[in-house]
Amino acid sequence: MARSRQRSGEPPAAITARDGSESAPRREVSDRSHNMALALIALGLVRHVLTSRRFYEGLAVAAIAAGSMRGISQESRAGAMERLAAWNKQEMHRLEQKAERLEHKAERQAKAVKGAVEMVKGS
Repeated sequence: MARSRQRSGEPPAAITARDGSESAPRREVSDRSHNMALALIALGLVRHVLTSRRFYEGLAVAAIAAGSMRGISQESRAGAMERLAAWNKQEMHRLEQKAERLEHKAERQAKAVKGAVEMVKGS
């Protein structure tokens, strides 16, 4: 291990690990100063964003896209409801026809049974 030379008036050099996992000692910064720095950075960023033309252009594009997506969604929903109503009407018509056919079939069977009963009585 090599010794560091000390010059007059200079603090000794920090010795660090070869892999760089340890850093040189730093001066402690108070939490208040750190929070104030973060607040100033955030304030500067907000100011920059609010005065940026690109921000407002992006906002306008996002608003237009959201509006068009809403319109597309409403049209899609309306089309789906129309298709559902048409399917329901067709299904009701089909079921009514099926009920009529069953009713006619039941009437024919009732007549056939009546005829058979009369034939048995008549003989």
